[in-house]
Order: sequence, then structure tokens, then C-alpha cells
Amino acid sequence: MEKVQGIADYQIGKGIGTTLFPSNVEIVLSRTTGRIRHIYLKNRLLATLRPRDGMLSLTVDGAKRLTRIHNLAHLCIKVSDDAAPFITKGKSAFARHVIDANTEIRPQEEVVVCSRDGKLLAVGKAVLTGNEMMMFKKGLAVRVRRGVAEK
Repeated sequence: MEKVQGIADYQIGKGIGTTLFPSNVEIVLSRTTGRIRHIYLKNRLLATLRPRDGMLSLTVDGAKRLTRIHNLAHLCIKVSDDAAPFITKGKSAFARHVIDANTEIRPQEEVVVCSRDGKLLAVGKAVLTGNEMMMFKKGLAVRVRRGVAEK
């Protein structure tokens, strides 16, 4: 438990680990390696621990839980209203659609894609830095892993 909470604190922000992963979460280990693989709360997958780099990949349920409890402005990338319906279906976000992004976002970081008014649309991985997302008019900004409208 302390390990996944520590990773969340390091990756997302101090104090996030205990709120994202309370003491009643279920941690599923890999059958082959015995390492932490998935973290569930009430049968809902919150995050997966990536074996390559040991970081967390948030699910939509995990991002929803975080946005209800914490302000994730440092992870949030806001996109235009015309791109929002496509992103909720799992399509990637392009730089021309980004209207706001934290300048401290780095490539390969876990990010939350939000609408103009801050509503959660998807979770994914940044391809560009926050500055590049704002400056560029072409190219992929966020590789969306899962949109809120996907089943």
C-alpha cells in the first residue's frame, strides 16, 4: 500500500497517494512476476502500474476520483469545444485544439484532458511539453488512452 501511495505522491503530487488509494483498495499482483499490476476500489480499476517504468497509468475512474477530491490543474489540458466530442470517444488530442496547458507538463507524463469548463473528457499521455502544446498548430499533443464515453 505504501509503495503505490508513494508512487502517486511522486508522480501526481504530494498527498495524492492517500486520497487516491485509501486503505480499502485491492491490489492485484502479476501472476508471473508477483509485482503490483492493478489497483481497484470497489471493483473499479483506478490505476495500473506500468512494468517498464514503474509509474501509474490512471483510468477514467481514477481520474474522476482525483478530480472530485483534488484540483488537478497541473495535469489538466483543456481543449476546444469542437474537439471535445471526439476526445470523449477516445480520439487523440491535437495541438491545434489545446486552449490551455500547464507549462510544466513534460512528454510521457500522465495527463487529464478536460473541456473548456474543466469537465473530464479523457486520460492519456502527453506527447509534447505544455509550452509546445500551446505554441504548435500541428501535431499530436496527447495520446488518449481512454475517453469517458468509451465502454
